[in-house]
Amino acid sequence: MISRSENLLPNLLDFTLEEMEEFISSLGKEKFRARQIRKCLYQSGNVSFEDMTTLARNFRTSLSEIARVNRPQIVKIQESKDGTKKALLRLEDGLFIESVLIPGKNNWTICVSTQAGCAMGCKFCLTARQGFKRNLKPSEITGQILTLKNEYPQCPEIKNIVMMGMGEPLANYDNIIKAIKNITCDFGMGFSNRKVTVSTCGLAPQIIKLGKDICINLAVSLNAPDNETRNKLMPVNKKYPLEVLLDACKKYPMPGRRLLTFEYILIDGINSSVQDAKKLVALLKGQRCKLNLIVFNEYPNSPFKSPSRKTVEAFQQVLLDHHYTAILRASKGSDILAACGQLSGAAASS
Repeated sequence: MISRSENLLPNLLDFTLEEMEEFISSLGKEKFRARQIRKCLYQSGNVSFEDMTTLARNFRTSLSEIARVNRPQIVKIQESKDGTKKALLRLEDGLFIESVLIPGKNNWTICVSTQAGCAMGCKFCLTARQGFKRNLKPSEITGQILTLKNEYPQCPEIKNIVMMGMGEPLANYDNIIKAIKNITCDFGMGFSNRKVTVSTCGLAPQIIKLGKDICINLAVSLNAPDNETRNKLMPVNKKYPLEVLLDACKKYPMPGRRLLTFEYILIDGINSSVQDAKKLVALLKGQRCKLNLIVFNEYPNSPFKSPSRKTVEAFQQVLLDHHYTAILRASKGSDILAACGQLSGAAASS
């Protein structure tokens, strides 16, 4: 258990490379020491200064007196019948978050949380029912990956990172930018920016800012073909209606052949009819994009239902007939509440 005095020390996992260099320089040390430390943190997975044996012993001792390294702690891991693994993690202040390891055809993806709870209030999302507690720090975002990679023996090799867990990433903008820099830095986790995706419910100004600040994949949770329906499902639409959101999406730079992704959760009787599909085709005219269709994942006391397979296929066919890439994404981990919209971090009842 970390004492209050220790908790006041800076967590080195919160620093970007530039901030680490500045911190090390302030100690009168050479900047390259920052790169050595980051190799220990991100590549060797060290959490104890004693284990950072590439550093001189007296330097390790000095660091331990002015800084700390802390990552989320594993509380429980559940495994779905389809192989998906959901991790319940405890943060320093006792709050809980969840991360999901998702098996793919040839690789694994980790879905990380960016907030404890969520303030966006999307009606179909279980996380929204928990309310908003706080933003996660950069160390708590990257720490989900580092903890599972280094402390969970059965952790598979992770190839893709998606910020689609608990919370709205773009509402925690500065911290996700720092986390992404540490994920993609050569003296960090070393992931290609092509392997990192940020999801948003539609914070239009931040989408434009993200496109200017950093180059990563973007997935936008759309879920309705018109403002009236989207207003009912997603309160954010009242502030940034579809015309404002789609204008921001058109301005987002997707390099090369990469396409912006629209995620569309199909809910029975709400947004999943053939007529809805035709309206969606008209709405997205001129937008370079692909669509991920996700059948609504029911959860206990959920107000909505999943549409039938026939309804889903008819919806998808309309999009295909109009030459859109429309993929019906198989929901993984629904039997352990690990699928899209089902994360809650509910540890009190665990």
